[in-house]
Amino acid sequence: MNDINTTIIAEIRLPRAILGLLAGGGLALCGTVLQGVFRNNLVEPYTLGISGGSAVGVALGLMVNFQTFLGFSSLIIAGFLGALFSLFILYIVAIRNHKIDTKNLLLIGVMISFISSSLLMLILSISKVENLHGIVFWIMGSLGNAENNINFILFFIVSSGFVIFYLLANDLNAMQFGYEKSFTLGVNIDVVIKITIITASFITASIVSVTGMVGFIGLVVPHLMRKLFYKDFRILLPTSFLGGGFFLTASDFLASKIIYPNELPVGVITGIVGGIFFIYIFKKERIR
Repeated sequence: MNDINTTIIAEIRLPRAILGLLAGGGLALCGTVLQGVFRNNLVEPYTLGISGGSAVGVALGLMVNFQTFLGFSSLIIAGFLGALFSLFILYIVAIRNHKIDTKNLLLIGVMISFISSSLLMLILSISKVENLHGIVFWIMGSLGNAENNINFILFFIVSSGFVIFYLLANDLNAMQFGYEKSFTLGVNIDVVIKITIITASFITASIVSVTGMVGFIGLVVPHLMRKLFYKDFRILLPTSFLGGGFFLTASDFLASKIIYPNELPVGVITGIVGGIFFIYIFKKERIR
């Protein structure tokens, strides 16, 4: 019995908890920097349409049974390629005179999300019955694909992104006073925006390719951390990472217990809890 318990902890529960920490922390990290760059608290990693492209890639992979070639790794590759394609379109369309227009970037990102949603509906409507459950369950998010090898790769990607973001922390702090003010302080705004968006897109694509669509973490957690802690990005980045990781791990635990022995998609829990919590915060601010 002890051997069985040890195996369950080492090979199932621990990798799943680590994936929750990395995925939740990574999404919250991306949400924090994107909200700082766009100076808009409603921006999150999914706003730019990167997750939508990844979802379409994985859904296509599931529809054609792409996983029969390289196993689950094939779906991760499909999702990552879909996200990169969305990023390519976003980057090309939003550039004007070799500069990124943040307003156009958000607008194009929203349009890519709508197009991706429509493509997902199309894929669902023409997929075989045996593939529908996998596509729908993946769209709603799950940590059930946790493996040590996947966690190792994700750790490298998220930790590298954290280092890049932290090196830009002072520039992000300056940008909160406005683009013109930060420019006079010596901040190369276009470079910061490009590095931030590309890095956040790679992190988001990697996470979504593994966990599926886990919403609201990149929106709610950064907002909460700004309320609890000072708005200095040198503090916000590590606290948002830890907060996002804890939120997703706790949500996954809750999802596994509500209808035990069955399991809810973790995206259902993060969407409901995160949405209610955000409405509460918004209403509290309005009262003030």
